[in-house]
Amino acid sequence: MKLFTYLYDLSLKWSQHRHAEKYLAGLSCAESTFFPIPPDVMLAPMVLSQTDKAWRFAFVTTVASVIGGIFGYFLGYFAFESFVDPLINEWGYSDKLLLAESWFSDYGVWVVFLAGFSPIPYKVFTISAGALAMAFFPFVLASAVGRGLRFFLVSAFMKYGGPPMEAKLKDYIEFIGWSLVIIGVVAYFILR
Repeated sequence: MKLFTYLYDLSLKWSQHRHAEKYLAGLSCAESTFFPIPPDVMLAPMVLSQTDKAWRFAFVTTVASVIGGIFGYFLGYFAFESFVDPLINEWGYSDKLLLAESWFSDYGVWVVFLAGFSPIPYKVFTISAGALAMAFFPFVLASAVGRGLRFFLVSAFMKYGGPPMEAKLKDYIEFIGWSLVIIGVVAYFILR
């Protein structure tokens, strides 16, 4: 059985569900605060299946992600010591928090932009920004620009790559999927 091909086909099917846009928004918001799966995994198949809505999907993903980032900011600002810090210590992310804090002191608002655009876990930086009492409006602006660039870029690749990109992706989905699993396992043992 081809596990990742099945999951890919399933995600394409879900991307055409009548509530898919709401699910995309919910996933985008949750990922910015606590959820580990990035919205790209839903955004890309949605754009592939409905290229005429590419920019709408990118916009929805961006807005929901920034709203989730604001939730993460306020979680860090108001509940860091009582709620977030114990969870971070329990889950073994203390070193990642220290790294984020040092990046904030070195780069300020630019680190939020970088985290918003890159595959670095954005949630770490939203919560850290609040915990470190970063200025709110620059945080929101950097989040909107970084997340917007990322999601509009993903949408553009899918929209203009179209069926040929979908065919290529489907040809290599098993390799990509299993490679990510192997990288994840190796990273777990190295970082543990």
